[in-house]
Amino acid sequence: MNDAALKPIGLFDSGMGGLTVFKALAQRLPEEDLLYLGDTARLPYGTKGRDTIIRYTLKAAQHLVDLGVKMLVVACNTATSAALPTLREHFAPLPVMGVVEPGARAATTTSRNGHIVVIATEATITGGAYQQAITRIRPDAIVTGRACTLFVPLAEEGWMDGPLVEGIARRYLGDIFNTPGQTMPHAPAPDTLLLGCTHFPLLQGALQNVVGAKVHIVDSAATTAKDIAQELQRVHLLRHNDTPGKYTFLTTDNTARFAKTGSIFLGRHLNENEVSLVDL
Repeated sequence: MNDAALKPIGLFDSGMGGLTVFKALAQRLPEEDLLYLGDTARLPYGTKGRDTIIRYTLKAAQHLVDLGVKMLVVACNTATSAALPTLREHFAPLPVMGVVEPGARAATTTSRNGHIVVIATEATITGGAYQQAITRIRPDAIVTGRACTLFVPLAEEGWMDGPLVEGIARRYLGDIFNTPGQTMPHAPAPDTLLLGCTHFPLLQGALQNVVGAKVHIVDSAATTAKDIAQELQRVHLLRHNDTPGKYTFLTTDNTARFAKTGSIFLGRHLNENEVSLVDL
């Protein structure tokens, strides 16, 4: 095993949602050191312009690269859709992975009739990254995109279920799933819902209640973790030992809040002293 394989994997998100990818990666590759940066001071990215998102993402990525990571994972759909090509060009030959392609591939595999609904932030939907990725993989697919901006603060607050959450979800998605002919009269009813934001898996139970049991919900976190493992294997950077990996958490604002909300995303208690404040 070469020295580069001993370096940590760096994960970046605009806030806490990328911790769903962090959790899936920790489960798949428990021996790897993981370094997570949440740019909570600038949250949310999803309502900002493309140039601003790229600028913020480059700063965060540079910080992780300066700390010596062996791979950069953009665990944020908004940042992936806006900045992934720029990051790959800027940091080459460092491997840079995003979450859009794995999610799109999982959705096209899951869908039987090809009608896939993508829900994400405004920037991700407007940018069309998922729509383009899905139709590139499956040209016959019908893709309906819907920006669900309020889901991000709901997840950050830990409001994952109940009448309020389901009511908001129904307001966003009712016309697509409950009266599908209203939006696309000649299309089959959608059978797959792709969660195009890493915050959204926390709301999966409420979303399933709204869209119905027959609709498959796809979360890209597990698929992204699988792709990361395969890429590390391909470039000979997998860490092969029996020692559990070390985890480092960085945030640009309010370590106490990061620890509190991070505990919800990770499904375990995260102490504030495990989180370090950084200035980008």
